Amino acid sequence: MTAPTSRRTALRLGGAAVAAAVAVPALGSPALAQPHGFDPRPGSDGVGDPLFPTLGNGGYQVVHYDLTFDFTPVTYDFTATVKISAKATQDLSAFNLDTDGHTIESVTVAGRPATWALTPGRSGQELTVTPARPLHDRQAFTTEIRYRGNGKSPRLGLTGWKFGTDGGFASAAQSSRADTFLPCNDTPSDKATWTFHISAPEGFVATANGELTHRTPRADGSTVWHFALRERMATELIGIAVVKGTYLYGSSHRGLPLRHIVPQGQEDKYVPIVARTADHLAWLEARFGRYPFSVYGLHIYDGYTDALENQTLSLFSTNWFKLNADGRPGYETTMVHELVHQWFGDSVTPDDWQQAWLNEGPAVYYAGLYGEERGWSVFADKMRSTYEKLDAVRAADGPPGLPKALGGTNIYDGGALVLYALNRQIGGAAFDRVMREWVKRFKDSTYTSEAFIRHTVDVTGDPSVDPFLRDWLFGAVNPPMPGHPDWKATA
Repeated sequence: MTAPTSRRTALRLGGAAVAAAVAVPALGSPALAQPHGFDPRPGSDGVGDPLFPTLGNGGYQVVHYDLTFDFTPVTYDFTATVKISAKATQDLSAFNLDTDGHTIESVTVAGRPATWALTPGRSGQELTVTPARPLHDRQAFTTEIRYRGNGKSPRLGLTGWKFGTDGGFASAAQSSRADTFLPCNDTPSDKATWTFHISAPEGFVATANGELTHRTPRADGSTVWHFALRERMATELIGIAVVKGTYLYGSSHRGLPLRHIVPQGQEDKYVPIVARTADHLAWLEARFGRYPFSVYGLHIYDGYTDALENQTLSLFSTNWFKLNADGRPGYETTMVHELVHQWFGDSVTPDDWQQAWLNEGPAVYYAGLYGEERGWSVFADKMRSTYEKLDAVRAADGPPGLPKALGGTNIYDGGALVLYALNRQIGGAAFDRVMREWVKRFKDSTYTSEAFIRHTVDVTGDPSVDPFLRDWLFGAVNPPMPGHPDWKATA
């Protein structure tokens, strides 16, 4: 997510869909025998996230989401079904899902009708599901929920739903609003694979994370668009939309499929802009290794006002793509910022939201380096300015590794400053190894700041890096900047 602050690859319009599939284990199997007895209890109604205590739920882990979403533009009504394949992590008498603003029509567990209740939560609502039969620890099961709603209802209209001038919508769910699109386990620590079946009427297209596998026409003239995301994804990165858009297709320099969605009638404007993605990928792959997913692209939409790293399909406002006063395409640093997130945040995901500095810090850091290489800025100047101000930010909002809330300078520029200091402390070659090995070692998993500290010590073989990083991440004031004794905090 962006804080409020070559050679072109040929593109083509339309094109055949890429075949893909997500393998989902057969669930709803008989319960496993329990050698120490059977003691069903309700799963917890939160996972204890320091910033969002009631987000997520305990007692199970999600394996796969299968979402069918039928949306009507202009009226914003929708009906939907989500099938959640999961595995119990304890004997379960009941379990919770995060949801908000939905009318629940039916719930089944393992094919049997379940009882359910909606209760208020701190950031949304809790859907408590009681299966007809309790679930055993390690038992695989499928929950199917049929529900409906309206994207502009009072509970939904000012949340993750973003509405354009076309009567459609796009999702921007980070950090805690995936529950306005579907009942889910809305915590970054529970990643799953996904399939989507999104309907769009004639004149509209649907989008979602992952690969477009096929389209199914319907008798009323609408089309169901089917997508598959093979790699696991946290709920907050969901990227569904129904818009008046055009698909643009291309490939990276090494052949990675690229697909972008731009506003209808503005293809000529955006073709050269999205074509820059291939060079951005090459620049980052030289630093981190291969891109971690099977497809990438930009969704450019006038219903959004910022930029966001939805997994495999970053969402951008149309307002980003303007030349600077000096005529330079400074928006490319934002494109790089969101692309960095595909490694840092999407593939390697925070275990809880207090770890978000290692999402945003690398995105700011490498976008700054990219801008410097293009001659648009001096990265050290940005870091010095951040250093001078960060003590006051630490006092008000918490240090980079212990933020009191999301979205502050501490986790964005402050997170980048931690990496800048680390680079100067251990040297550029060692720093490059730390970052490259990090996204390789923790690919498709979650992380903590403690894991990053241990990882850095392991890669460098230098135990003094441990207290160095702790001071930078958790200290009340800035430590001295290596190599810059003249840098001081401003009063």
